[in-house]
Amino acid sequence: MEGLATNYKNHLEQLKGAIQESELLAQYLENETDDLYKQMIDAFEPHILELYELVAEKSPLQLVSLESELLDSGFEGLFLPRILGYSVLRGELDENYKYKRPQDHFKKILNTICESANFDLIKMRIGQTVQVGFSLSSDIWLTNLMEHLTNKKVKSFLNLQKVDKLRDLNNRIALYNSYKKQFHNQNFLTAEFPTNISELKVLGSSLISFLKYRANRKYKNESVLPHLDELIANEGLHNDPDFLEIMMITGMFYEVSDTSRKTISEIFDKLRTTDEQFANKYFQHLLYIYRSEIEITPDADKRMSKIINKKVNDEVSSYYNLMDEVHTKGYVHEDTITAVKEYADKHKGLSIENECLRDGIFGYCESFLNNLDTDSYHEYFEINKVYTSYINTFYNQKFNQNIKDLSIRYINKLMDVYTDKRGRDYQDIKKFVTSTFRDLGFKTEKELTEMFKTKK
Repeated sequence: MEGLATNYKNHLEQLKGAIQESELLAQYLENETDDLYKQMIDAFEPHILELYELVAEKSPLQLVSLESELLDSGFEGLFLPRILGYSVLRGELDENYKYKRPQDHFKKILNTICESANFDLIKMRIGQTVQVGFSLSSDIWLTNLMEHLTNKKVKSFLNLQKVDKLRDLNNRIALYNSYKKQFHNQNFLTAEFPTNISELKVLGSSLISFLKYRANRKYKNESVLPHLDELIANEGLHNDPDFLEIMMITGMFYEVSDTSRKTISEIFDKLRTTDEQFANKYFQHLLYIYRSEIEITPDADKRMSKIINKKVNDEVSSYYNLMDEVHTKGYVHEDTITAVKEYADKHKGLSIENECLRDGIFGYCESFLNNLDTDSYHEYFEINKVYTSYINTFYNQKFNQNIKDLSIRYINKLMDVYTDKRGRDYQDIKKFVTSTFRDLGFKTEKELTEMFKTKK
């Protein structure tokens, strides 16, 4: 974690000053009505949010420091319900949907709320958040929290948030997933960078989640790069199995220094020559990355290909030699399709290498169609021939289903735009889909008829 930069601190001080000098606060202190506090929320929280989003975009490692500054009583409890939610969702969970580690920051924010002069108004905005946080915490943690509270009104409120039905795992999962959706488009993730093996064991998985999240959303990561360079340079971490995925994600998605790239390459070289299982471990991690929410772009594969030393004769080199051809000629080129088929035929159908290859190729298919506008639907008609070639190459049910889902999603977008059943566009789409989807087994005759049936 980083301390809060001076410019952000100055901005916070200005906001705090504006709150304390406002006529709204003066009126509220005199009357203490719900309506006046709501007006304060409407007047000042958007400005706090603007600063928060700026820090989250440019300096994510300073978020906890920013949140700690917001605990100052001069902010009158504004924005605390939101950062309480952020602290609840940052905690890493085990298979039982319980926190792997005590959430001290959550406790710190909640204690501040409980001690706030505005508790009665703030509590109306945090009920579900506290329920989620309590359900994910251990009984010992909750007992320690409650023991330090003296205000009976506060303790009564918190006790009501300990819901018995959330002791059931399925209920806990349902509530957590429902709650998390409310924060889907909000940027609040941060991370700690380990400095030794012990810290890596504790912080590694949450750091990986942070790095994937930042890479997938194309955030500005200039402030993160020096920490990645320092992490890669730490020789004490190089031989730990948990470090492999961090190196892979860093190499694929972050523009670290040339020194860091060289270091990653050298670590890989050593592991490739000393660990007989390295290739399998590498492809297992790669497949996991492919199947996470992160988008695998050609640039990501190109960056990793440059790191991989092709002079080492193993399956990793073989895979990236093929991917180099995919990137050079394009995945739609006949030579590429032939090369992919030759590679696939050399490996067992369910081999980890072929699984990675199928997911890699599908990533390009998905990226193309997700970015294809509805005016260019004739390009889909053409690219579908390529998709069919890969379907015939891989002969894999999961790949077929993925292409089917992708195609239907795009066709549905077209149907939302081209609604005139007598129009040429609609007729072209109908003719193509009726023929192609039937031949590929995407839809039955009955389903196709229903798809283009006039709704009464």
